[in-house]
Amino acid sequence: MLKEVKDIAHDAGAAIMDIYQSNDFDVQKKADDSPLTKADLAAHNIICEGLRALDIQYPVISEESSDISWAQRKHWCRYWLVDPLDGTKEFIKRNDEFTVNIALIEKGVPILGVVYAPALDAMYTGERDRGAFLNDKAISVATQEPEALRVVGSRSHPSQETTDWLDAQGKSYEMLAVGSSLKFCLVAEGKADIYPRLSPTSEWDTAAAHAVLSAAGGDVLTLNGEPLLYNQKADYLNPHFIAR
Repeated sequence: MLKEVKDIAHDAGAAIMDIYQSNDFDVQKKADDSPLTKADLAAHNIICEGLRALDIQYPVISEESSDISWAQRKHWCRYWLVDPLDGTKEFIKRNDEFTVNIALIEKGVPILGVVYAPALDAMYTGERDRGAFLNDKAISVATQEPEALRVVGSRSHPSQETTDWLDAQGKSYEMLAVGSSLKFCLVAEGKADIYPRLSPTSEWDTAAAHAVLSAAGGDVLTLNGEPLLYNQKADYLNPHFIAR
């Protein structure tokens, strides 16, 4: 199944790049004031059609079609969780740090994830018990902690809470600002040590890269030390978390 999902992500990425290179983004505002472009919608359609054409059928939640009642989805054992274009602000800024995110969730846990950064030609994949890969080369989290902690944080959503949390750890650190779910992926491939997120995210923002990081040997925990889980309540907002 992973190969088919990679192909779907690649097709969505190709559609995104066609629009990215055309400069005709048609930027709109959603109800929460976040941006929406033609690329978001094109990728959404390709991914949803592709997932529904797979031999094994699971429900699909996409950022662009998330109006599914809690009464219905709370009974789901497995489902797809999709962000067709994660990092829309990075897309609009043209800094290449945007991704296609596709995750398979089982009983609240991301067990398969594909994160494709088409402008960077980087395909991250992770599957439970089968490891994590970048462009088909195995990756894993760093095993030795450096003198200065390598921290990744949001390029478009920096928060004072994150800075305060880091300062309270009593350890020197260097900060790298990165867009989209690439923050998880840098931890997964050992180029960063930790990604603390103390500002809002939604479940589709994190699920695919969470699966990659888990498969690479990492963890994503809430500030209470509990595993970050999905589809546990009526809304899609994540609690604050630490990925490492």
